Amino acid sequence: MAGAARAEGDAAADHVSADDSADAPVPPRGLARLRTIGPGIVAAATGVGAGDLVATLIAGTRFGYALLWAAVIGCIVKIALAEGTARYHLVTGRTIFQGWQTLGRWTSVYFGFYILIWGALYGATAMSATALPLTALFPILSLRGWAVLAGLFGLIFVWFNRYQAFENVMKLLVAVMFVVMVGLAILVLPDLGAIAEGLIPRIPDNSLFYTLGLIGGVGGTITTAAYGYWVNAKGWRGPAWIPMMRLDNGTAYVATGIFVIAMLIVGAELLYAADIALGTGDEGLLGLSDVLAARFGRPIAITFLIGFAASALSSLLGVWQGVSLMFSDFVHQLQGAQERPEEAERSRPFRFYLLWLTFPPMLLLLFDKPFFLVILYSAFGAFFMPFLAITLILLLNRRDIAAEHRNGWMTNGLLGASAALFIALCGQQLWALAQ
Repeated sequence: MAGAARAEGDAAADHVSADDSADAPVPPRGLARLRTIGPGIVAAATGVGAGDLVATLIAGTRFGYALLWAAVIGCIVKIALAEGTARYHLVTGRTIFQGWQTLGRWTSVYFGFYILIWGALYGATAMSATALPLTALFPILSLRGWAVLAGLFGLIFVWFNRYQAFENVMKLLVAVMFVVMVGLAILVLPDLGAIAEGLIPRIPDNSLFYTLGLIGGVGGTITTAAYGYWVNAKGWRGPAWIPMMRLDNGTAYVATGIFVIAMLIVGAELLYAADIALGTGDEGLLGLSDVLAARFGRPIAITFLIGFAASALSSLLGVWQGVSLMFSDFVHQLQGAQERPEEAERSRPFRFYLLWLTFPPMLLLLFDKPFFLVILYSAFGAFFMPFLAITLILLLNRRDIAAEHRNGWMTNGLLGASAALFIALCGQQLWALAQ
């Protein structure tokens, strides 16, 4: 019965893929490919939020350049995960959730429970993180007031705009955060010799969990799986788009790596050398603005806060749009309905999840985001990445995937190592939660 259902689903997916490919644009060539880049930038910008910035900054503050290599490996891991997700979409004509369904009903239960609980927790965290720099820049409202406005802005913007407008805004936010953070790294005059030494893998004393966190935290969690949906929303269909997708994905995560390294340089040069400690929460970034104001003047501190706000807002908008696409597909597949990508952003499940991300989390804001909530969100977030890495290994090595599009030994090795890493991180987060 399960095999028949799987075959029937595969046949339906092939029919949809064939219909889509007739209307799909032709992959560009030459320099035109660079102008087409977009979904990867969206995925990378969504994945690098305030939490990633402060974790990288604190790693630089505590260990100098010693963990620079871990940030680089983190980007490579996320390239493999995002590439695998999008490749599955392009090769099979199915979404990643349709692939998960072929692995058993347990995947629907796991994902359904996860996406609802994670959404409520992340909504509060994203709104609070976006509110922090806005409160510092414009203290006319309280942190809670700016958080509510940030959530409402994300809701309204994504509700009334389609993917291309969303991508254009995300590119603008990426440009702001990239210029600001890389500019800061140049401003603090990095030690190029120390940077080169930091690329040699080593784990200083008491740095194991910082190392694992830096590898696992760079570039997002569930939004890594959303990359395939953004590829579909862009209009890319079929295996012919794989080279374009790989260029898009690789370029975006190289930029992410430069961005994260820039933050580590700031932590190492500005704080590690001066033995200045920051807080471990998102508020640590506000502490950095104070340090920048004292050393370089208030205009530089304000510029940093603008970059901080762009980074936080890009994560909020990316989740509001991308994870809502995933939820819409989840609901339609459970109903046995086929959903065309261009229809998803108008669907009821898409809009329901937008509301879910915005309003229930506002109740959590009443608790002023206590430390327990932060730990709970981190622990729950860690449950998704082992699931994604393991299922990609299972899906992309099957015989129904053309041999040239299956995982190679290097990809399988990266995904396997990623799964082990994320299981270790998940255990560490659960241990923190139990303390």
